[in-house]
Amino acid sequence: MSGVLLRLACTATVAAQAVLAPGPALAAPEPRPSVARLLTDLQRLYRQTEQATETYNATTEELERQRAEVARLDGELARARLTLRSHRADAGRLARQQYQNSGGLGPYVRLLLAPDPQHALDEGHVIGELARERAHTVARLTVAERRADALARRARKALDTQLGLSGRQRRQRDDVRTRLAGVERLLATLTPEQLAAVARLEQQGVTEAQRRLTTAGALPGDRPAGPRGDRAVGYAMAQVGKPYRWGAEGPDAYDCSGLTSQAWSHAGTPIPRTSQEQWRRLRRVPLKELRPGDLVVYYPEATHVAMYVGDGKVVQAPRPGERVRVSPLASYPVLGAVRPGDDPGQAPATEAR
Repeated sequence: MSGVLLRLACTATVAAQAVLAPGPALAAPEPRPSVARLLTDLQRLYRQTEQATETYNATTEELERQRAEVARLDGELARARLTLRSHRADAGRLARQQYQNSGGLGPYVRLLLAPDPQHALDEGHVIGELARERAHTVARLTVAERRADALARRARKALDTQLGLSGRQRRQRDDVRTRLAGVERLLATLTPEQLAAVARLEQQGVTEAQRRLTTAGALPGDRPAGPRGDRAVGYAMAQVGKPYRWGAEGPDAYDCSGLTSQAWSHAGTPIPRTSQEQWRRLRRVPLKELRPGDLVVYYPEATHVAMYVGDGKVVQAPRPGERVRVSPLASYPVLGAVRPGDDPGQAPATEAR
């Protein structure tokens, strides 16, 4: 737990003690929960918050794609309507010509009565060409009307989908805020001594997890980064000290997958926005084959991600209340690792390690 988080919690505790005057009769104090229980509760709340954040991020990304689709369909529909208007004008002109000629003799009667049969046949050919032009005009009008109707239906459906995604995004945003409030409420109940004890216990757990990985030979050796991986690491390391903020992609703040996706985007290799999609779509590699720039994914639901920087460490945006920092690889329960497409000729793998 970072010093920033400790200071925030201590401030909340002092403020709460200042405004709560003792009553005439105090109830018997409830037994204090153990430090291990407090750490478990905090980790659960943080995990739930990050999971809600990644869900929100996925919906936000989907909403952006849907907005682009709505804009594309609107443009296509506008062009189709202009084409339809032009074809309708052509059809109207032909209809007027037909009406103006309706009082005269039909082409076949004129052919029979003509003094010069060859001239009449030539005229009949012209009339036939005009008839075919009219047929083509009507056919084009029919196709244009059908296309405009189909595009209008697709545009309405796309807009309905966009509105549904906007509503889902608002609900997920509220869910994240609710879970963050739960973290803040728990922190506000803790004394500085409890907070320090929780931080010590958490650090002990990370140290032990890192030791187990080292003993098992799961940590990588000294492998060089690929060219783009090196640029991604450079970008991520330049963000150290910036605050965590859910849903943020920089440049002033980041959440976990916002940091990794932006780092690789600046390296010239766009990757999915969320940790779940990074785990699902990128090539998986064993931990012992990690090299700087690879991504380490955490928890069974793949709700946290960090970037490997070498020497058994990662750079990450850890959680609310903290800042981008370099941490041991085993800061959280490791699910596995993935590598963005940094090596020409290497095909993505779909199987887990």
